[in-house]
Amino acid sequence: MELDGESLSVETLMKIGEGACKVKISEAAISRVKASREVVDDMVASNKVVYGVTTGFGKFEDVVISQQQTGELQENLIRSHAAGVGLPLTPQQTRRMLALRLNVLLKGCSGARLETVRKLEAALNASCLSLVPEKGTVGASGDLAPLSHLALGLMGEGLMWSPSSGWAKAADVLTAHGLSPISLEAKEGLALINGTQLITGLGIEALARAELITKEADVVAALTLEVLQGTTRAFDYDVHAKKPHCGQQMVAGRLRALLHSNIHPSEITANHQNKHRVQDAYTLRCMPQVHGIVTDTLTFVRGILTTEMNSALDNPMVIAERRELISAGNFHGEYPAKVLDYLAIAVHELANISERRQDRMMTPCKRLSFVKYSQCCYVLSYIALSKAENVAGKHVEIPAFVTPGGGLNNGFMIAHCTSAALVSENKVLTHPSSVDSITTSAGQEDHVSMGGFAARKAISVVSNVEQVLAIELLAACQALEFHRPRKTTAPLEEVYKLVRTVVRPWDKDRYMTPDIEAATQLLRGGKVWAAVEPYINHYRAASNEPPPK
Repeated sequence: MELDGESLSVETLMKIGEGACKVKISEAAISRVKASREVVDDMVASNKVVYGVTTGFGKFEDVVISQQQTGELQENLIRSHAAGVGLPLTPQQTRRMLALRLNVLLKGCSGARLETVRKLEAALNASCLSLVPEKGTVGASGDLAPLSHLALGLMGEGLMWSPSSGWAKAADVLTAHGLSPISLEAKEGLALINGTQLITGLGIEALARAELITKEADVVAALTLEVLQGTTRAFDYDVHAKKPHCGQQMVAGRLRALLHSNIHPSEITANHQNKHRVQDAYTLRCMPQVHGIVTDTLTFVRGILTTEMNSALDNPMVIAERRELISAGNFHGEYPAKVLDYLAIAVHELANISERRQDRMMTPCKRLSFVKYSQCCYVLSYIALSKAENVAGKHVEIPAFVTPGGGLNNGFMIAHCTSAALVSENKVLTHPSSVDSITTSAGQEDHVSMGGFAARKAISVVSNVEQVLAIELLAACQALEFHRPRKTTAPLEEVYKLVRTVVRPWDKDRYMTPDIEAATQLLRGGKVWAAVEPYINHYRAASNEPPPK
């Protein structure tokens, strides 16, 4: 993948993070790097007073440093700022962070030497990755502590990881891969640590996972509506055309493509349609509105993060065409911090509504909106039967907690509790960190973004959402067993088949955590979406529905 400082995408960065490709610097970027370095060299040679080049940093901005000490100044900056704590980032996260910093240098506004840039490229391609603790940034003058740890390993100090060495002394890892440590000169310490690469790198991970689970949430929700024998009329094309939010229309379209239609008929829906059901509870009826805003929010987040990772974030900024260095604030992390708080708030709602749908599967009385309440006890007398029909004639009643032999078996009773616990945890994690600020650096940095925590907790929220939806997916597949021998639509049957390759039906209680983990991995790996995407595309082509505007 060619890096040019201008066109890095979410998809490319994720591939780089997984180690699926190597990078190459574009020729245009090389020219920009050389031009910006010439400006820095001229400043140093002329003894001009320039922040961070011939002066100290932060509160020490008025302390002038001699030419002979500029290299030591930059290396001291890295060593002193490498003060993070906590668990190290994963190799994938560190690889993305390194790629992002390299991409910033290629903008030609950092003043780093081409030699230094080439060493970052070589370390990235060799997967020689510094130990970067996850905590310690306030997201203001960039992610100073995490980026200093990233640079420290490249200097041959601290610890470093590679696939062949595992964790070892950085100098030894570099030597083993035929690489030499970076030796910093004027401006280069600042060039390596001013920016939002921790926030943005973790944020891109959260975004990519959130985008995938948001699409798959529509699939899981469709299966739940099917097994609960809900009505599809709430997803009518003309209804959603009257409230034309793009995300809402997109979700409604997916639900139409997955559920009963002339294109993808369902024996289950054909069996119960027109049987007393007028409307469903909000968790079923309002899925396009609730899921839709998540989709639209993620579109907004993607735009902000894409701009952020292709921006010059240095201080001072080298404006080569004017041969100037200008102190400014592009390093501030408010943009990614804010949108990652938005992301967490939005994607959490997928788990919030999923847990309520699960509750409807667990509790027979909550499914009886189409039956008089006075008939409830009569219907409940049948729940021990796996395929009992209620007083309406052909309605299949799902047993409590989606299990045969209730009482002896507990089924999904506590799996649903796990969903409730994760949803409650998310309600705390979605409190925005970017509304906080703590003054640092003796008052020089008097407003900070707290974006590092916004990014870390966004990943935690997405992880919890994936697990909640995995539990719903398992419960819906188990509920489908009670509808047999009738089949659902072709795309939802594909989802059922996929799940049954890793999780067998429950005929009695068993250890459930491995099944939840297996379903979670199906979602995280995109396999649920891959199973239905061809059917959705076929529906769109066959139905001639206009795409969302």
